Amino acid sequence: MTTVAKQPLVLGIDAGGTMTDTFIVFNDGTFVIGKAATTPHDEAVGFMESVEDALSYTDATDRAQLFKDLEVALYAGTTMLNTLLSRTGQRLGLIITKGFEDTLLHGRGMQSWAEYSYPDRLHAATHVHPSPLIPKACIRGITERIDQFGKIAIPLYEHEVEAAAQELLQQKVEGFCICFLMSYVNNQHELRAQEIVQAVLDQAGTQLPIFLSSTVRPVMREGSRLNSTVVEAYAAAPVRRHLHKIEDVIHEQGFRNPLQTILSYGGLANIRYPRLHETLISGPVGGMLGAQYVGEIIGATNVVVSDLGGTSFDIGAITSGRAPINGEPTLARFKFNLPTIDLESIGAGAGTIVKVDPHTGKVELGPESAGSSPGPVCFDMGGTRATICDCDLLLGYLNPDNFLGGKVRLKPDLALEAVREQITDLLGVDIYDGAEGVVRLLETEAREALRRTVSARGFDVSEYYLMAYGGAGPLHVAGYSRGLGFTGVLTFPYAAAFSAFGCTTADYMHRYERSLHLDVPADADDAHKEQVAAAIDQAWNELAQTASEDMEQEGRDISRLRLVPFAMIRYAGQLTDVEVVSPQPRLENARGLERLLADWESEYERINRRVSRYAQAGFTVFELGMLAMIPKVKPQITRQPLLGREPARTARRGERRIYWEGRWSEASVWDMEALLPGNEVVGPAVIEHPATTFLLPPDHYTVLDEWNIFHLHATEAH
Repeated sequence: MTTVAKQPLVLGIDAGGTMTDTFIVFNDGTFVIGKAATTPHDEAVGFMESVEDALSYTDATDRAQLFKDLEVALYAGTTMLNTLLSRTGQRLGLIITKGFEDTLLHGRGMQSWAEYSYPDRLHAATHVHPSPLIPKACIRGITERIDQFGKIAIPLYEHEVEAAAQELLQQKVEGFCICFLMSYVNNQHELRAQEIVQAVLDQAGTQLPIFLSSTVRPVMREGSRLNSTVVEAYAAAPVRRHLHKIEDVIHEQGFRNPLQTILSYGGLANIRYPRLHETLISGPVGGMLGAQYVGEIIGATNVVVSDLGGTSFDIGAITSGRAPINGEPTLARFKFNLPTIDLESIGAGAGTIVKVDPHTGKVELGPESAGSSPGPVCFDMGGTRATICDCDLLLGYLNPDNFLGGKVRLKPDLALEAVREQITDLLGVDIYDGAEGVVRLLETEAREALRRTVSARGFDVSEYYLMAYGGAGPLHVAGYSRGLGFTGVLTFPYAAAFSAFGCTTADYMHRYERSLHLDVPADADDAHKEQVAAAIDQAWNELAQTASEDMEQEGRDISRLRLVPFAMIRYAGQLTDVEVVSPQPRLENARGLERLLADWESEYERINRRVSRYAQAGFTVFELGMLAMIPKVKPQITRQPLLGREPARTARRGERRIYWEGRWSEASVWDMEALLPGNEVVGPAVIEHPATTFLLPPDHYTVLDEWNIFHLHATEAH
């Protein structure tokens, strides 16, 4: 139990599709977690309920004192992604280069087929393009053209901009987007168009936001840059209002600082950050940050992460201590210029709805989820469709009286009726055999997703640890990790709030990028290399200036600012880049450029093997970037003495029958919080925590190490 003398420093919130997790870090490095159902209508409600749940596990029950003492409060969630999926954003007007008015409607082939199931990819007759966020009636084309070198080929027709602004204002738009071709090279036309639109707004006596693609995302790839700009305008503004509402709630409780949020590439930023679309998938990113942080502490630099929650199964990989960045991800069927920690996801979680095809008798999992409301049938909150959670309950894996520490009483009789009527009666099988088959199917799909991710990236599984977290991660990790051959399989007492924990490990960080086109032929002389190095240094200097100004506006201590320049480089003629951090702050001369290219080739070789090198083709630099970081307080995981293999008698809570491989077994039941470093528990066993359940099948055992991390082993290796 946490004592009153401890001061809370950081509070992290992860609002998932089903549950909202809270992670509170104290000044001595200890922490507590809280959990509550997500409240989509007003996430501030679920947030405060989750905070109250966390406080119930401490002696510091004064909520006002908690918020008064906190230094940092941060939020991660999927609100912006949900705004896109539900098409509930702002009504916008788009001003674009004439001839490109249908860009949003056309989209890109990669995004129009994204997130389609395998059968729907096979049968194009079922294909439907994603609906554009801006209707054709609210799009106006403007005569203008800037070429790829930044020179004006056709001047801006200013009278067309003025007419477009007036017409769109009559369409009752709530904001303007301006996106001209090649504006990332020269944004002169976008800036002038902004002035004209602002003048029209002033004349009309109204104020609306104006978003420029050259400000939101000044990088190449026109379609993705347009998507980023539109999403910033469409979804970020309503989400910003949502975040301000949460901030108002915590300020009423006595918190004195701005609310922070997690960016998709792992940084922490003020909710007033001008490019809020960079928080699009902030929730899952927290888990990667947590795994990276824990890996550094315990010496595990190669880690595959698996996050099994109520709605989805997320997978990522950390190699040599680094999480890969995807510069152009596809999210909600949109392709973005949005640097994002690379994650794979499938629609499989504890809340996944189970269906049986009435014609084929095939069992299908999801992609629908029961979510937090109405939730699984056993929650008795109005849910009527059988889920994985209902099957877990029937098999004895979950304690109906200790779900969320007893705050939710599960109803086995309701789960039994739903599973029988909707699954096993249709299949003509025993209800428990059918329920176990459904659970094994989930674990098989999760295992195959892991296998695909690892093999596609060329990893040797034996060199990687698997970290399992999420509310349902410890419950199913023995099933989905079976036979994969990882160095070790790890899970955590705080697995249910691991993403929230990961958010608290993030530093204040912004990422800045700029596109340009610099060629370095294989036979380039020093004079050419000097010219390229000077161009790179100039871009880095400008990005560093912007980063410093932004951090200062957010009230950061600039004396602690650390700047990390990087470049996106490819062999000439290739279609994709590889990112490399510069070995020195600025290149300065030809030798500096050579060191940068040598480091890039080493990184390229690590990813693609040595035989893939092809320096004879020369090099092309298409993008440059700058990471700006300022450290903040983090949770401290301390090494503890090992206290022996045998757990204390008080840690054992009795026995419970579980169904495994077609038969019932007596499983020992343990209190997770009462287990101590060095303790070993042999399956069949169920280790219970108020926020999660760790299942040990008959052929497994676990050891709690000196870092308070559970290591899962197969009994054959015992």
